[in-house]
Amino acid sequence: MPPARCSGEMDEAVYMWTVTISHREIFERYLYAGAITRNPDAFAELFTEDGIYEVPLAGDRLEGRAAIRAGIAVYQVQPEGLGTVNMELSKVVLHDTADPDVFIAEIDTVLDSPTADSPAADSPAADSPAAAEEEPAVARRTMSLVQIFRVRGEQIAHLRDYFETEPRAAAG
Repeated sequence: MPPARCSGEMDEAVYMWTVTISHREIFERYLYAGAITRNPDAFAELFTEDGIYEVPLAGDRLEGRAAIRAGIAVYQVQPEGLGTVNMELSKVVLHDTADPDVFIAEIDTVLDSPTADSPAADSPAADSPAAAEEEPAVARRTMSLVQIFRVRGEQIAHLRDYFETEPRAAAG
């Protein structure tokens, strides 16, 4: 999708915002700051100063960039047991809406966690030639999400994040 053009128009004294970069670019920045680098400062900077990050199914609502930064910092240390996002197997579909400032992300995340069969990284078995040749044993789980983004310019004004509270075992 090509980037939208910046074209604010005055209409009956109401300024109509339009996206200046593509929805995909906004989403990729969000993904990088949140799931990949897990950087609460970079994550919070994606939002407008008065931005809202909301998780309706959990009853959580963070209002303002400072609250988003603090809340995401706490969240990002919690999911250690969830595993690492497998970017190759995870799937994302972005949907545009009739409102140019709103888009929806449909996400099926694949999470990989070492199993009891995997040698610990600091164990002698991890350095063996056999361990170097074989794929590490992982438990693969999935988590589905739907996110509704409302943007203002190049920043997120409101994000509603709907997701399963517990990942499920991957089919396979």
